[in-house]
Order: sequence, then structure tokens, then C-alpha cells
Amino acid sequence: MNTRHTEIFQSIVTVFLVAMLFSCTTNSKKVSDFLAVKNVPIGEVRNINHVYKDSGKITSKLIAPFLKDYSNRKRHPYNEFPEGIQMVSFENGGKDSVTITGDYALTYVKTLISEIHGNVVVINHTEKSKLETDQLFWDQNTDYFYSEKRFKLTTVSDTINGVGFESKKDLSKHLAKRVTGKFLATDN
Repeated sequence: MNTRHTEIFQSIVTVFLVAMLFSCTTNSKKVSDFLAVKNVPIGEVRNINHVYKDSGKITSKLIAPFLKDYSNRKRHPYNEFPEGIQMVSFENGGKDSVTITGDYALTYVKTLISEIHGNVVVINHTEKSKLETDQLFWDQNTDYFYSEKRFKLTTVSDTINGVGFESKKDLSKHLAKRVTGKFLATDN
């Protein structure tokens, strides 16, 4: 009698496993939607060193220890850099470069707006200018920075402190708000 029960049990398990096997699908959209609902990243990457090219020339480089990809979000897809980010852009055939670093960053895929937090530093290596702040927004469509937090802008001739800042990505043509410090003012 035990042998008969064992055979029946094995048959039921086999039928159940076969049914499960044939009911499984590899619909990546369903998986992506499930992960989005649960607010789980669709992918995670360690030790990123990504090079961007345009017409065979290197235009920028992204370096980050960790990336969480939430591009499966329907309304506001984004990428999260919870352990910091470093972005280096090269202009004029690589002669001019700007480096952006921060402790944490979010990049919104649809709008191409990045938000960088914590020890944010922007360095224009050619002009020898440096911006330091706690939070910076970067519009990648227009290559424009802005912040409403405290900042320190150091140039070859000046050090400007204030609250609120806007500028081009290379720190030229900046608008400094609520400023303090010693600096040289010109008519330009």
C-alpha cells in the first residue's frame, strides 16, 4: 500500500511541475511592471566607467561606484547613484574639461535633469575655477547649473560666497545671489 501511495504522490508532483513549467512565460514587460510597482530597480551596476562619444571623439566620462536603474518607472524614470558620482566632460577637442563630483545623484531619464547632493564640486580645469555647494541641479539639455543652497565660487582672482547660484556648465557667465566676500566687479 505504501508503494501505491508513493507512486500516486510522485505522479501528482510530476503533473504539478509540468503544469508550472508550461505556465511560466518570459514576458519582460510583466516583470518590468512588477518591479516598477514594487519600486525595485530593473538593474544594478557596480564600478561604472562609461565613456560617451560623439563622431568618434570622447565627449564625457561617467564614473560611479554604484548605479540603480529605475528606467522601468512609467511617469518619472530615473537612475540613482547612491554612492556618489564623477562626471568629466571634454570640450574643444579635449583641451577644456569640467569635472563634477558629488556624494549622491539622481538623473531623470525623460527630462535630463540631474540632482547632485553632498559635497558637490565643479571644477573648470582650463579657467582654474571651482564651485562648491551641498546641492546642484544640472539641466543637461542646456548645460546649465543652478542651486538655491550656500555656495563658494573660487576663481583665479576672486572668492565669492553666497546663497543661490546659476551658471553655464563651465562656470562662465554665472549669476551669484546673496553674495558676500571680496571680488573684482567689471562692467561685463
